[in-house]
Amino acid sequence: MARQIEIAGKSGNRYRYTALEEDRVLPPAGANYVICKPGSQGVDVLFVGETDSLARTAWRDQLAKAKDVYGDDADVMTRLNVRSAVRVAEQDDLIEEHSPPMNAEARA
Repeated sequence: MARQIEIAGKSGNRYRYTALEEDRVLPPAGANYVICKPGSQGVDVLFVGETDSLARTAWRDQLAKAKDVYGDDADVMTRLNVRSAVRVAEQDDLIEEHSPPMNAEARA
């Protein structure tokens, strides 16, 4: 998967995400994250999340589940966003556009 990807939300806004290098020290900063895999239209979005600290690694459980269900080419991409309201709005925008299957499972 590319090091950086742009993902469009329902609003038409485009968000640039960067591949997470798991072996580096993660910043204790707020971020949005997308778990995705290569797809016919660039990437297939499997899960969209947000966290107030990327270093907490809450995304690891979702990534492990995605790899189990969708294959080892599932990966996590991140975008730093300090403000909670911005993170939540971006998350909602991407979920509305892509209907990620793992978000649907989490809300059921």
